[in-house]
Amino acid sequence: MKKTTLISISALLLAAGCSGGSGGDTGSKPPATAEAPAAPSADAGTFPIAKEKTTLKVLAVKSPYVQDYITNDFTKWYEEKTNIKIEWQFATPQEKQEKLNLVLAANDLPDVVVGFGVSPAQQMVYGQQGIFLPLNKLIDKYGVETKKIFEKYPEIKQATTAPDGNIYSLSTIDRNPHTMLPQKMWINTEWLKKLNLEMPKTTDEFEQVLKAFKEKDPNGNGKADEIPMIGGVQDKMTGVDSFLMNSFILNDYSANQLIFDEKGSIDVNFNKPGYKQGLQYLNKLYAQGLIAPESFTLNNDQMKTLVENGDARVGVISSTIPQTFSNITGTRWLNYKTVPPLKGPGGLQQSPYRYYGFNGGNLLITKAAKNPELALRWADALFNSEIGMSANIGSEGVGWKKPTNNELGLNGKPANWVRILAFGTMQNNTWMQTTPYHNSREMFEGLAAGPNEIPRILYDETQKNYDAYKTKAEQTVPPIFFNDVQSAELSDLEKTIKDYVKEMTTRFIIGDVAIDKEWDNYVKTLDSMNLKRYIQLYNEGYKAQYKK
Repeated sequence: MKKTTLISISALLLAAGCSGGSGGDTGSKPPATAEAPAAPSADAGTFPIAKEKTTLKVLAVKSPYVQDYITNDFTKWYEEKTNIKIEWQFATPQEKQEKLNLVLAANDLPDVVVGFGVSPAQQMVYGQQGIFLPLNKLIDKYGVETKKIFEKYPEIKQATTAPDGNIYSLSTIDRNPHTMLPQKMWINTEWLKKLNLEMPKTTDEFEQVLKAFKEKDPNGNGKADEIPMIGGVQDKMTGVDSFLMNSFILNDYSANQLIFDEKGSIDVNFNKPGYKQGLQYLNKLYAQGLIAPESFTLNNDQMKTLVENGDARVGVISSTIPQTFSNITGTRWLNYKTVPPLKGPGGLQQSPYRYYGFNGGNLLITKAAKNPELALRWADALFNSEIGMSANIGSEGVGWKKPTNNELGLNGKPANWVRILAFGTMQNNTWMQTTPYHNSREMFEGLAAGPNEIPRILYDETQKNYDAYKTKAEQTVPPIFFNDVQSAELSDLEKTIKDYVKEMTTRFIIGDVAIDKEWDNYVKTLDSMNLKRYIQLYNEGYKAQYKK
């Protein structure tokens, strides 16, 4: 799960305005006329969804890989199948939060909002104002595919049910084994071979490998130009601490660095002795020139430049996927394989597991929808496996094809499908994950992929190096709903606290501030920022949602 986005009180008040009303009337509707909405077809799960042609206004986050949503092959196919035409409105990924706030503030609502990852805080605020409709009754009556998902993943139903008992959004479910274990590190195995080194298994062995990379000219150009390790700042999974800190304390960025204490209450990791140990280790690496100073400023494109340009220069990279740091149309990335979780000095060896495995807030129906039943059924059908393949992978023969040569899937069993259209290709055949979807583990494992293809490498590396070390469900802090008062208070606290933690983590690692001398002051400063209340708010929200 991506980090829950919390919004400030000013944004909440600006966007909320003084809208009211339940917006939840899902009773019988008049027959379709020029002014009235079209009636749904009789039975849930049947097509067409609408008896007569009707239109839904959909506000979406535009995929950069879709040429034109109006002329798109899937758009035309799904419109014909459902009898529902989409009137699109778009936001870019960069402006999506601003766009959503403006739409809500102006009360210029579409029927459906998709792809914005609307935070639990916003769902609660606008749901209780009636701007976002509760979906419970609609799901019970029309949610054929959604009910299957809730049955298969009861944790998702629990995590998307607000403390008031309402479900305000549908989610994207992605159970790719690789994305469930995202905090990885990649090492240049050609350099290991050149220097006759084994894959490191402990933090001490890892340090020795980095030293060898720095001192023994593994690229063979006679220059001391090797960079033992780099990270980046474009996303948290590329930070130099993302992977390595887990050898000292659980550092689950998908859970916002929250942990459970021994009593089962929510706490934070960044003021604990294990976090201090991890910082001391990272500072030790940095002081020896084993971590590139640029790691605290690099974006992904700059990381790629360091990895790809000229002679091979980079030994180890903190990243979820090779695409972040390399050009996968080339060959250099094939030299990088994952480092297993390293055993720390205390014996800790773990990989944070995204137990909940979904991105919430990805489809909401607003009070502007004249016929919420149609909107729900239109959304629900997108969870169907065949429709989902067409929407996100492509139509058969264009995006994928059936195996013809006894290919095996990622799990070694007979394959179910072969990808034709590579992910990230500019095309006009699919919506490319614009709307919520359900990609099951079984779907991923049924993919046939060659030994040097990204899906095969990510799957194999995950199964080989991370699956055995994944954290347990009871270690994972779930997504949490907060009411508007809690959200406003938490938002202000979180910005102050997390900005300080980020700053001091960097300063401790690079040695700008001495850890041993300043750690106690760092902890006291966090306390003065009301960390206790910050943790208390998380526990209040957790108990309200999960401990009924």
